[in-house]
Amino acid sequence: MAVTSPTDPEATRPASRGRGAGVSDPPGIDAWRTFLVAHARITRRLDDELQAAHGLSLAEYDALLQIATAPNRRVRMNVLAERVILSRSGITRLVDRLEAQGAVERIACETDARGQEARLTSEGLDRLRAAARTHLDGVHRYFLDRLGPNELAALQSSLGSVAAPLSGDERTTHEGCAPAEA
Repeated sequence: MAVTSPTDPEATRPASRGRGAGVSDPPGIDAWRTFLVAHARITRRLDDELQAAHGLSLAEYDALLQIATAPNRRVRMNVLAERVILSRSGITRLVDRLEAQGAVERIACETDARGQEARLTSEGLDRLRAAARTHLDGVHRYFLDRLGPNELAALQSSLGSVAAPLSGDERTTHEGCAPAEA
């Protein structure tokens, strides 16, 4: 029985499905699997810590952060869905929970009757500020502190090359309701 170290890629590699004698994975598939495992483990830990300390899921924290950093602390629902990486129905359910908790309020767009925005309440801002330290401490502990500056720069560049061409339609990135025509 082989012993693997925590830094050995085999230690983080999930069991392959359908792999038989003489079948090999395409080049790079181990990097993909390691990325998936690392992402799942880190996000699970961050979510568990936010839930335990603040009663917020990682997705709820992310939504509050996205709204807080938008102009006037308000953002269109479709833009929020894209930024939090949820479907429109998923963001509706998430905002429903945050609204029930008093953290956000849903408001109609003044200039577009079809649109709605999520606006951060003062209670939501307070919850976000209280949870930020827990979140950032976890990001440091599980990610930033485990990599050196060169590794972080290379990872940022590499993942940026993957993410950039997959970003959403530029027309949907306007955060708030369209301004009224003059």
